[in-house]
Amino acid sequence: MLPILLIMPILQLVLFGYVVGSDVRNLDLAVLDQDNSIQSHQVVDAFTSSGYFTVTARPTTDAQLKDDMDGGQAVVAVTIPKGLSDSIAQKRAAQLGIIVDGSDSRTSQVAAGYAAGIISNLSSAFYPTPGAPPGATLSAGVNAQVRVLYNPTMRAVNTMVPALLAFVIMMSTQNLMSQAIVKERERGTLEQLFVTPIGKADYLIGKVLPYAALGVVQVALTFVVGVLWFQVPFNGSLLVIGTGLLLFMLSALGLGMIVSLMSRTRQQAQQTSMFLMMPSMMLSGFMFPIDAFPRWLYFLTFLIPLRYILVIVRSNFLKGSSFMSLWPQFLAMAVFSVGIFLFGLSRFSKRLND
Repeated sequence: MLPILLIMPILQLVLFGYVVGSDVRNLDLAVLDQDNSIQSHQVVDAFTSSGYFTVTARPTTDAQLKDDMDGGQAVVAVTIPKGLSDSIAQKRAAQLGIIVDGSDSRTSQVAAGYAAGIISNLSSAFYPTPGAPPGATLSAGVNAQVRVLYNPTMRAVNTMVPALLAFVIMMSTQNLMSQAIVKERERGTLEQLFVTPIGKADYLIGKVLPYAALGVVQVALTFVVGVLWFQVPFNGSLLVIGTGLLLFMLSALGLGMIVSLMSRTRQQAQQTSMFLMMPSMMLSGFMFPIDAFPRWLYFLTFLIPLRYILVIVRSNFLKGSSFMSLWPQFLAMAVFSVGIFLFGLSRFSKRLND
């Protein structure tokens, strides 16, 4: 426990210092440019040069744009209608469309604010008025029509309830599984079990199934309370969410078994489990927007299974995204979950054999 107790405050300082104190930057941006003019390119340059947006998709139709938003390839989209350059040349009001993914209410609010500021600067650049103060309202300028998809009211609870489905799985399986074996080792009942007709496979199944069943019941209760009591709209598929949560449960069970091998007491298992959960909660997008992280910390988030399941549950819950739209997240979840579970299972079986 001593290394964990010494490393924990340093890890907390680093994570909170870089995560909490950073601005949301490098938001994934989709650009639908139907004008393809010098002015439309200036619009895109204004977004990218601000440092707040990075172009990740360039759809050519509204259907492709919707697919990019459903699959999470973009959290903000700019639609530039045909005739933008003509409107600017003739000093008529020009229209731009801003589409924001509301499935993450915190990121969408920040993104909408950034976009509004950029549009205001573009209006002053395209329609210069000598002597006018910066930010002054012009009779003719660039008008932005902002549309929030999937969560028009930007309610925070609509974002939090789907994420809690994954968090409940992590708490009810990883944490409890990590202490279950240690408790029997402390009491000396582990050796007594193996002088009975119970085999090692029976023992593992008996340990895994109760916590898996408990996790399923807790997730079901969270789902029902979120939909009926908090009025969170469910637009997805139980099959898609259930498959994603099942994969995530495998990774949680595997980590629980690994922690049980590292620990000699239940207190040590609890501290180790907390040590592993803290980076997962802070770097997965559960508490803070991932786009606010420094780039080196952002790339570390790809090693956290909770990151992928949050995209799956939020996208399917609010957007109705399908397996096809979420296949990158499902592929990553399958690799991590099966790999972690099999590794934990093999180490656990080896410990029992020893």
